[in-house]
Amino acid sequence: MDLELEGKVVLITGGSKGIGLACAHAFAREGAKVAIASRSMDNLKAAQIELGQAGHSVFLVSADLCDAQAAQHMVDTVEKELGPIAVLVNSAGAAKRYPPATLTPQAWRDAMDAKYFPYINAMDAVIRQMVAHGKGAIVNIIGAGGKVASPIHLPGGSANAALMLASAGLANAWGSKGIRINAINPGATLTGRVQGSLQAEAELTGKSPDTLLKAREEKIPLGRIAKPEEVADAALFLASERASYITAALITMNGGVHPMGS
Repeated sequence: MDLELEGKVVLITGGSKGIGLACAHAFAREGAKVAIASRSMDNLKAAQIELGQAGHSVFLVSADLCDAQAAQHMVDTVEKELGPIAVLVNSAGAAKRYPPATLTPQAWRDAMDAKYFPYINAMDAVIRQMVAHGKGAIVNIIGAGGKVASPIHLPGGSANAALMLASAGLANAWGSKGIRINAINPGATLTGRVQGSLQAEAELTGKSPDTLLKAREEKIPLGRIAKPEEVADAALFLASERASYITAALITMNGGVHPMGS
């Protein structure tokens, strides 16, 4: 299947680790010109080495996307170096989890800065350029916590829910300009962050990480948690011409653990 991504410029925020890095591999394999963004240049350089070992070259840009001006500078830099951005994949940031009794006004604000505004600022900057070019695709990787409330993930879940609304609303607002915006809601995915949480839980409970992982997977109808590459494949499709009539979609990828009718 020809996804028609060869030669297109793809910017991936949070592209140095986890799902974002898996997306960088996926788009590079399709022949896209890939730029990855992160706050940490050290993480970006490590990702560049990994991608290089797979035969892919990528452009690096360091940016703190909580700052709207930094997001605009990121976009301007990528377009100057690689050309017009055809695809934006947002996969940056994660909000801290809190027991309900420890929540403060600052915790809610921090969650928006960690997850909501990096996506919004990147989209605002890219959409301006895409409108001028008359076409573009945006894929937002948004945690499933925006659909199913968790007592220990309320600020982050609220930020995710706000992003889902913003994604659908912006898709409606800019569809007439040739811009498609979709979101993916992954459940547990086997990234370094999940592996770290398993290790922390293992130290607390005395159980092995493998035992804890198996217990989690037994609750999932498909019998396992997702691989980052599987989420990347969905992003690849949504960004491609094979999804040319899909916009404002929110796609859940949690192995069926929370079946929903809508």
